[in-house]
Amino acid sequence: MEIEYKISGMSCQHCVLAVKKELSKIGLDSFEVEIGSVKANFDEKKTAPALIENAITEAGFSLIK
Repeated sequence: MEIEYKISGMSCQHCVLAVKKELSKIGLDSFEVEIGSVKANFDEKKTAPALIENAITEAGFSLIK
């Protein structure tokens, strides 16, 4: 499954690295992080969208719904 999130509060490459670090902990198949967005591919049997959302907030950013 592929999912995309818009993120507020990101302004630089340090922000991108912080989100990448948290996402790398949850076993995604692949992901792309840019300033203000994340695209993630994952197996629904291994990872839930809530885990991705939690990783983003753990990095210190907010999701734009």
